Amino acid sequence: MNEFFILMKSELLLGIIIFILLFIKIGKGLSNEKMLVLIQSLLLVNFLAGFFFNQTGHLFGGMFVSTSATILQKNILNLGVYLISMLFSDWFRKHIHMPEYFILMLSAVMGMFFLVSSGNLLLFFLAIELATIPVAAMVNFDMQKRISSEAGMKMILSSAFSSGILLFGISLIYGATGTIQFAELPLLMKASPLMIMAFIFFITAFAFKLSIVPFHLWTADVYEGGPIASTAFLSVVSKGAVAFIFISMLYKVFQPMHEVWYHTIILLSLCTIILGNIFALRQQNIKRFLAFSSIAQVGFILVGIGANSGAGSISVVYFILIYTFSNLAAFGVAAAISEQTGKENIQDYRGLYKENPFLSWIMALALFSLAGIPPTAGFFGKLFLISAGATVADYWYIVVVALNLIVSLYYYLRVVRAMFMDKNEFPIQKVQVAFPAKFALIVCGVAITVIGLLSWVWDYIQTALI
Repeated sequence: MNEFFILMKSELLLGIIIFILLFIKIGKGLSNEKMLVLIQSLLLVNFLAGFFFNQTGHLFGGMFVSTSATILQKNILNLGVYLISMLFSDWFRKHIHMPEYFILMLSAVMGMFFLVSSGNLLLFFLAIELATIPVAAMVNFDMQKRISSEAGMKMILSSAFSSGILLFGISLIYGATGTIQFAELPLLMKASPLMIMAFIFFITAFAFKLSIVPFHLWTADVYEGGPIASTAFLSVVSKGAVAFIFISMLYKVFQPMHEVWYHTIILLSLCTIILGNIFALRQQNIKRFLAFSSIAQVGFILVGIGANSGAGSISVVYFILIYTFSNLAAFGVAAAISEQTGKENIQDYRGLYKENPFLSWIMALALFSLAGIPPTAGFFGKLFLISAGATVADYWYIVVVALNLIVSLYYYLRVVRAMFMDKNEFPIQKVQVAFPAKFALIVCGVAITVIGLLSWVWDYIQTALI
């Protein structure tokens, strides 16, 4: 019994927080201000608890697996959720259904925890559904806006379609091998036509979840239509969780089919990086801009995954940690401006530095990191991804990836130029940032600045994964 409570500590803590919110909601309730402080405190405790009393092992006949890698991945997801609760505090305070929003978000996170700890295809599928369905409701949470409802509908339809594809792939795998256990599948798997077909369905479903080209068409519309808090959650926490399990599936379950999936990953990464960059160049809405930026970032993650090595998995987890800080900082600044001014176009950011130097510098740091400009953490993240990919890839592939880094510089610096150099007769006036959001932005800014220079962060991740 003690082993059960320790191994499932993260999931049980989330369940307790969800029940606390439910009991408060059905009781007398609290004001949004007090409720938000309580939620932020609980999420901070939940994040810190992830570093104590950890143990590796498995439960339910290998259905649930806890390793040092899954513990680290859950801590990164917990960090993202806590920062989201701080960054978008202004929006949360004003929403009449704030407790319900956090219940949905924490339910989705619980699904992601089960996803990264899944030891067979049954728990894997149930977890990915639990991690997806609440997010569709979160996207539709600006219920008074039609565009939010449209985004929620697109999200649920694309999720349902990808889930159907995934389930069909799982059925083919079970039919070919006679088992659903991850530990047994590699021993029974071979690159037969049936297994290749199953893998195609499998990777297609993941491509939908990760917004990999050409399965990315829902992304920009959903990002633009949903609340910025939901968009940030989708961009960072949701994609991070799917990327973690994607690495595990390819490196462990589908390892006997490495020759098949390696070339698939190379093709998808190139398409994703190139098209993500091209469409990001044309965007004027900041949320659509960050949507296509995130698509291009996924392409770089695929470069690291293609390495099929310990260095590849370490570089991906390291990059996702950096990406969490960078993307949340960008979304946090966009949310502060949108909440008080209603402006979401890049042209509206012209002259932002004049009245809002703090927000301008945080946004610049975030964009520099996403672009991979030294000495920000994003530079080291992309350097390690490309270095890992270069160990097994042809030089032409790495050259094309590196050239796309130069392309991305243009559209990231376009926003920086607008904030610091372009003139605006009517610049955005002083934006008042609440203390929780300002604190989270400072944390993100400091992390972007120093993580790449702190070698122990890489060493800590390396120790957990190997």
